[in-house]
Amino acid sequence: MSRSGAFGVAVSALLLATVVAGRARADGWDFQLPHGFPSPRIPADNPLTSAKVELGRYLFYDTRLSANETQACATCHQQARAFTDGRARAVGSTGQVHPRGSMSLVNVAFASALAWANPNLHRLEDQALIPMFGVDPIELGMTAPGDALTARLEAVPIYARLFADAFPADPTPVTVEHVRQSLASFERTIISARSPYDRYHFEREDDAISADAKRGEVLFFSQPLSCFRCHSGFNFSGAVETEGGDPRSPEFHNTGLYNLSTALSYPPPNTGTYEVTHDPSDVGKFKVPTLRNIAVTAPYMHDGSIETLDAVLDHYAAGGRTISSGPYAGVGHDNPNKSPIVHGFVLTPSQRADLIAFLETLTDRALLTDERLSNPWKKK
Repeated sequence: MSRSGAFGVAVSALLLATVVAGRARADGWDFQLPHGFPSPRIPADNPLTSAKVELGRYLFYDTRLSANETQACATCHQQARAFTDGRARAVGSTGQVHPRGSMSLVNVAFASALAWANPNLHRLEDQALIPMFGVDPIELGMTAPGDALTARLEAVPIYARLFADAFPADPTPVTVEHVRQSLASFERTIISARSPYDRYHFEREDDAISADAKRGEVLFFSQPLSCFRCHSGFNFSGAVETEGGDPRSPEFHNTGLYNLSTALSYPPPNTGTYEVTHDPSDVGKFKVPTLRNIAVTAPYMHDGSIETLDAVLDHYAAGGRTISSGPYAGVGHDNPNKSPIVHGFVLTPSQRADLIAFLETLTDRALLTDERLSNPWKKK
């Protein structure tokens, strides 16, 4: 279907609702965004600079950020997997298996919330402290306030230059505060805007996606499926934060993944935003993740309990997952907290293939190999 039709106009309006046109630049850092793609919001107390981004890239890939020097941020956020790790549930530096999977960091600069089930975590600078110093679960396992970490970094010759370049006004620039500012700055540059779908919609390349994918796009934005009601906007993630845009509340939904017969319908400790709010109506509510690069970020859902995109479609087509036996037995369709948006639908085999073809057009192959986002230590 041509974008010149009524459907194309409606989709373009939906995608561009939060867009600020033009290419974004911040003190020498060019985000290389296509015309019409939004710019991320940069906090006033941590302006983005190329020097800070470069320092953050070194830190992101440095195993010195874990207490036993076995893991880096990049261990759980691998570039080739769109900054996920391919595991159902993440594993920390001590071998502890985490309750949830590693979320993609792609377009995290636009995220209105930064965790699967914490509606109060909004700033990348704050989030950076959790994997470094958190104890439940243990991720990198460093001990606060971080003196051991800064001493470790001060002993690395290249960091003397990188920290001085990034924070020239500070006579003692190697600090935990600067570590987290730099990590946040690098993570804000992990932007996906070059997928076939982006070329189709933003660059107006009519042949960037196949006829199958165009039919799948129609299905995705159709009322019967209503995928777009949760996975909306240019990021296919619901609420976003953009430069010049109005603040929006993060979105969390119960999709009927579980319906246990116990007091809480989701298996602890993965009870959704209920963990923070203690409101029974929040049981099972998790963040809407971006669908960008979804074809390379399996397994799916907050706990990695669905292995393939085809099985994800089964879950939503049924209006909730049925688990027939075992400790998690239950009919997710009947979960009392389930979002009314998840109502089920019918797909023919050809429609299913078209929908998956559309989702595959959201893969940004350039991002998966972009040297600006790659491991700088491998070149030393």
